[in-house]
Amino acid sequence: MNTEVPSRRQPGTPCWASLMAHRADLARDFYGALFGWEFVPGPQQLGWYALAVVGGLRVAGIGEGAPEADRPVSWTTILTVDDVDRAAESVRECGGTVGIGPLDIGEDGRLAVAVDPSGAVFGIWQSGAFGGADLTGAPGSVARSELVTHDSAMVGKFYEMVFGFELEREGPGDDDRAVLTLDGRAVAGVHGVGPDLPRDRGAHWMTAFAVEDVPAAARLASRVLTPPHSGPHGPAATLAGPEGAAFALLARVQPGLGRVTPPRPAASSTAGAGRPRGPGRPLRGPRRRRRGRR
Repeated sequence: MNTEVPSRRQPGTPCWASLMAHRADLARDFYGALFGWEFVPGPQQLGWYALAVVGGLRVAGIGEGAPEADRPVSWTTILTVDDVDRAAESVRECGGTVGIGPLDIGEDGRLAVAVDPSGAVFGIWQSGAFGGADLTGAPGSVARSELVTHDSAMVGKFYEMVFGFELEREGPGDDDRAVLTLDGRAVAGVHGVGPDLPRDRGAHWMTAFAVEDVPAAARLASRVLTPPHSGPHGPAATLAGPEGAAFALLARVQPGLGRVTPPRPAASSTAGAGRPRGPGRPLRGPRRRRRGRR
């Protein structure tokens, strides 16, 4: 899959991966150790939200969501659009629902969180000062976004109508895999797993992060959902974070595969966040009061 990050992403392209944890401090410790992430403050409107950076380049976000004890924690794939209000209305017209927003995130942009007809949650982002990840495809950054669902063709129609994707078959005929393309360029995958859809997660977007060595990275996780194996896109594994959020690892064997867009100055990329010190400087401040495990 093409990992280039253009200066302006084409509408429909995945632009960001976000995790809203119960304990953001635990998540930052875990992913920081696994991927070598450092953190800088994110938009104040999202509460205790931090931007993960690799070499000063923003790659993902971690925050704290609503405090309900039974709220599942998962990575959310966010797709970019030119008009989030129009996209949200299209989601409703095509059989999906909009659970949050659209709402302004300061000067950074405008956000909505939606659910497709199969039950998979995803975000919709209209960029302002913040356009999304600066780096993809390189170790520590998002390598691939894939929708795991019951039937690829059925839910693919929804994404075609809302975002203008084309759904193209991928792989052998017995394997229900497809890619979502824009102007012939693959931007995301779709995997129909039929009755093998996990009962505990249902349909969901899976975020895969690039690493140099999948087995070595998997050994750093306390929960391995799918051990390291040879997958359709190279060596892979599926892990779970400290609060159960599933994510994948993909090997990137070509050095320098990820491409970057020079980030805007940190002050404009995190508007309203107390003017962070700049990309790559560790997030500091008062230690969070420790709460009991949920």
